[in-house]
Amino acid sequence: MIVEKAPDIDKIVKSVLNRKLFPYIDASRIVCMRSIKATSRARARIWSFPHIWQLALGKPAHYIIEVLSQHFDHLSLDDKTRVIIHELMHIPKNFSGALVPHRGIHKKIDTRTVEKLFREYKDK
Repeated sequence: MIVEKAPDIDKIVKSVLNRKLFPYIDASRIVCMRSIKATSRARARIWSFPHIWQLALGKPAHYIIEVLSQHFDHLSLDDKTRVIIHELMHIPKNFSGALVPHRGIHKKIDTRTVEKLFREYKDK
């Protein structure tokens, strides 16, 4: 597997965050990476920086959004944006370094909720 920085994905993330859909997310602490020849079936995934690592290294919370080239790069820009919105929804409002699951008590990350936020993104 090859992993490299993904400035094109960083632009999509910043475009979404500039629309204030996720006002609690600090764009400077989101790193975007692209994997080539990864074996996962996912289009993208988000990686957290757990609290214990933050304390041990003296760094604030950060997140990595990884796109898997073979499943992501062929998508249209709108579909890429939907995938990025989905990954950003995993970041909790307290930006703690933890991750929000797909099915939580107060929040559900599914196609319907992603599409609602995507429509808000397009309307702004």
